[in-house]
Amino acid sequence: MCGIWALFGSDECLSVQCLSAMKIAHRGPDAFRFENVNGFTNCCFGFHRLAVVDQLYGMQPIRVKKFPYLWLCYNGEIYNFKQLQKQFGFDFQTLVDGEVILHLYNRGGIEQTASMLDGVFAFILLDTANRKVFLARDTYGVRPLFKVLTDDGFLGVCSEAKGLINLKHSTSLCSKVEPFLPGHYEVLDLKPSGKVASVEVVKFHSCKDEPLHVACDTVEALPSAGFDLETVKNNIRILFENAVRKRLMAHRRIGCLLSGGLDSSLVAAVLLKLMKEININYPLQTFAIGMENSPDLLAARKVAAHIGSEHHEVILNTEEGIQAIEEVIFSLETYDITTIRASIGMYLVSKYIRKKTDSVVIFSGEGSDELTQGYIYFHKAPSPEEAAEESERLLKELYLFDVLRADRTTAAHGLELRVPFLDHRFTSYYLSLPAELRIPKNGIEKYLLRLSFEDSNLLPKEILWRPKEAFSDGIASVKKSWFSILQDYIDQQVDDLLLEKAAEKYPFNPPKTKESYYYRQIFEKHYSGRSSWLPHYWMPRWVKATDPSARTLKHYKSATQE
Repeated sequence: MCGIWALFGSDECLSVQCLSAMKIAHRGPDAFRFENVNGFTNCCFGFHRLAVVDQLYGMQPIRVKKFPYLWLCYNGEIYNFKQLQKQFGFDFQTLVDGEVILHLYNRGGIEQTASMLDGVFAFILLDTANRKVFLARDTYGVRPLFKVLTDDGFLGVCSEAKGLINLKHSTSLCSKVEPFLPGHYEVLDLKPSGKVASVEVVKFHSCKDEPLHVACDTVEALPSAGFDLETVKNNIRILFENAVRKRLMAHRRIGCLLSGGLDSSLVAAVLLKLMKEININYPLQTFAIGMENSPDLLAARKVAAHIGSEHHEVILNTEEGIQAIEEVIFSLETYDITTIRASIGMYLVSKYIRKKTDSVVIFSGEGSDELTQGYIYFHKAPSPEEAAEESERLLKELYLFDVLRADRTTAAHGLELRVPFLDHRFTSYYLSLPAELRIPKNGIEKYLLRLSFEDSNLLPKEILWRPKEAFSDGIASVKKSWFSILQDYIDQQVDDLLLEKAAEKYPFNPPKTKESYYYRQIFEKHYSGRSSWLPHYWMPRWVKATDPSARTLKHYKSATQE
């Protein structure tokens, strides 16, 4: 996890512009570099480093003697870099996983490069010999990337939007800052003036397609094909374990977020098992946050005892959570209701990890709900086919919601997040399964995933079959949800009259509740006029919901009242 920033064709003094690069310093607390491009005095790179792999030679932009005309700034981890090196006979100059991007590009161009990378990434690649600039981002947008491109060819690129919004340019303030789409790459011509012109934007991978890099995976072929239940369960276990194993690549201490729900518990259990197998000689630290005796704390405690992790509990108090709202919204760059609610706990537990421990590489369970149909409202899906379509929609929008939350809340404290449920191979296999297999069954969501691990003894049965609990709800007590606590506080902060006129003040995605209005006010304070970053609020489907919390749905109420 790092922070990348680059400008091409700046009319303003670069020493002034580079102040914007400091807005993402939290992403890389270990080192910083600002470097001009030879022959292009108005082009430069900025890089904030979190040293996780090759601590000696990992500074960026990466340049190697073999390709003096290539400049690479990337944020991410390429898990198959050693397999690619072996398959193609690449001669590496460093131990940095990202160096493989230079070799792949030299061998086969940008299309092959993006398609062959097994990992999470956002990168800026400059080829001064062919006068090209390339931008690319991984399939699910696990690593963030924003860009601004003016009509006259000034390009700014950054890991977070906050590093671009204050850039100066001769024609105007740079206003059209937008997220770079996941699973895409862009080709731009670099002019002698340092300005650029976009040539094409190409989608290189869809979540349903088996990735091209399967040939360079540690598990090359599954032992058996077909959709009979035992085969499917076995393949799910093999691919999930493989997803966790490849993410063990790190020179810094590994930890794991543990809410006590199915997803984080499975990640923690498999992670600890694999760490023992490869003789990692320190205990796995797991981290839970919640109010005293909240469902998440109690469940996480049970999991930690079962797997034998060194468990840490962070007790959340209401005042601390409320005080964190503004800094959380600033970090997130969104005003989405459920994203903010869930981010407060994750932001505070990340703060604890950074201050109180030496864990830096943090595993988490993001992506499972979208992939395995874990949200409560999937019980209301009209058909398995519509449920499958909804699952794919949610995966495509992860970069706006859960993946955004997970990245920003951890990156704000200089931590690197790893999300095995979003492994390209695992997700494409799961999505290839018949729609009927993937739906909730017997009133239980994520039924297939739970069933796949039932005989593994990785988790206590009551955790493996624990019903879905939204993170923002599970950290509070059963009697009063975290969202209710927030609403009670905000009710005193927003006047009824303000809410009545909300649609006039904020015509795009107008706030419908005081809570929503309160978040929007804070967002506009820091990112005025940028409301289009959020195309729509996250809301459950097929139910008449006015609030995104699972606890407002009938299915949840009946389950907890039995």
